[in-house]
Amino acid sequence: MEDNIMAIVRSQNWFPSIFNDLFNDEWLGQRRQSTPAINVIENEKDYRIELAAPGMNKDDVKVSVDDDNEIVIAYEKKSENENKNEKKGTYLRREFSYSSFRQSFMLPDDVDRDNISAKVEHGVLTVDLPKKEATKEVPASKQIEIR
Repeated sequence: MEDNIMAIVRSQNWFPSIFNDLFNDEWLGQRRQSTPAINVIENEKDYRIELAAPGMNKDDVKVSVDDDNEIVIAYEKKSENENKNEKKGTYLRREFSYSSFRQSFMLPDDVDRDNISAKVEHGVLTVDLPKKEATKEVPASKQIEIR
């Protein structure tokens, strides 16, 4: 029984957390960036894309439809925290951030491209993609009966 306990103790990582903090990416100035959460919803009359965009406003976001019939969602945010009243000198710590994202989605054939709309509200980008009204298809060719 004691041998099992000793094996568990020996297999644990006993390096102090300072080593983990020292060698992680943030110490090197590289912060890991995650992809924002995206929901794609289909309703009877439209499609909706919801993208988590905390801290973004409408000037940070671009939504477009390209020549390949894809909707492209991109954002870029730069911010710098600076105290203008501080004395001149060497920065001991100064925080700034940069985040960017770009994602494209193939548009379904039934999307009304002329009426796509987008808004940013409460940290969520919502893109509404209305569906074209269903039209009765007329066959291109028709056989005429001869009497």
